[in-house]
Amino acid sequence: MNLWPPFLANGIKVLNIAGDWSSARVVLKLHAWNRNGVGTQFGGNLFAMTDPFHSVLALHRLGPHYYVWDKAAEIEFVAPGRENVYAQFRLDDATITALREGAASGEKTLRWFDTDVVTGSGELVARVRKQLYVRLKPRARGADAA
Repeated sequence: MNLWPPFLANGIKVLNIAGDWSSARVVLKLHAWNRNGVGTQFGGNLFAMTDPFHSVLALHRLGPHYYVWDKAAEIEFVAPGRENVYAQFRLDDATITALREGAASGEKTLRWFDTDVVTGSGELVARVRKQLYVRLKPRARGADAA
């Protein structure tokens, strides 16, 4: 993912993805080319650093029998980012079970995920909310989708 052009060009780097796809950690480095007009982290990059991770984690944890899409998103800018900022994503077993149970009938299930974007010292810079759409694929209904 670190070679994906939207990340590479904007100073976004994946620091870690857990081997079981239960978590990921990302940094957005502050560079001359990704600052906004007042010299702080560009808001679009703050959003971009959080964009794919809950869906990517869910896709890998749920497996090939599910559709997983981003449905909606919100960002609240709390403080200017004057340094590198970080985001941590977690997708625990209970959440995966709830997504599977919600999608078991073949109907869509929607779930919101919250992520804080923080400085190295933990200062809150932005809050991001992403809503995932999860649905069991038609051919997987009635089959073992776990």
